[in-house]
Amino acid sequence: METPMIIGIIQARMGSSRLPGKVLMDLEGEPVIARTYDRAARAKMLDRVLIATSTMEEDNPIAEFCERHSVPCYRGHGTDVLDRMYHAAKDNNAQIVVRITGDCPLIDPDVIDRCVQVFLQAQPPVDFVANRLPGHRTYPVGLDTEVCSFDALARAWSKADRAYQREHVMPFIYETPGRFRILCVDAHADYSHLRWTLDTEEDLILLREVYRRFEGRDTFSWVDVLALFEREPELSRLNAGVSQRSYQDEDTRFTGEKEERRSNDR
Repeated sequence: METPMIIGIIQARMGSSRLPGKVLMDLEGEPVIARTYDRAARAKMLDRVLIATSTMEEDNPIAEFCERHSVPCYRGHGTDVLDRMYHAAKDNNAQIVVRITGDCPLIDPDVIDRCVQVFLQAQPPVDFVANRLPGHRTYPVGLDTEVCSFDALARAWSKADRAYQREHVMPFIYETPGRFRILCVDAHADYSHLRWTLDTEEDLILLREVYRRFEGRDTFSWVDVLALFEREPELSRLNAGVSQRSYQDEDTRFTGEKEERRSNDR
């Protein structure tokens, strides 16, 4: 049986509403996006990892970073991220797509590999595997990994018509029971209270402290970070007050753009 092409796609943009330019901010000598890419690229189950950013001028610095460091880069739609991911996957002949966000510099290659293995080994076969779903999470925020077949992604791209479904890529697949066959991968215990992603200044402070503890190296595992937090529980208080965005939150730029398209179609 032919081995499917498995492509990891890291979506990244400069225009974060809460922390603009976050993916190029420094983490002990390297930008956030470099940390995310390097860690994801260590996943053994991925045939290729690329960064998907937009064609918007504000995202030129991301494309320039990729060019300087010979990192594969796809540029697509600025606000319709589902469209961008679909075309990035299609152009790279992906049969299985692994979605990662560029603001997760603690993403763990072993977690990525586990999610992909669950997807590949599922019997009966499934369309989508993730390590978190709405209302269900056991991994820390910031290790989020979503795996789907290209066929499922193509169906979402064709059918999704809500702004948040286009912005957050995968909701069309997982939000309606029975629409697709899905599985959720759990950690060995509940660590959902830990926040290891980057969306605010508080998050940045925490992540910088983590990288300082590891002397700027990025070869540590998420289990190593758990051990660090057990030794220094005060670290988790650095961003304990930050709220996580809902998967149904919408970028107002996209909402306005969609209304304009509707008007033009009338």
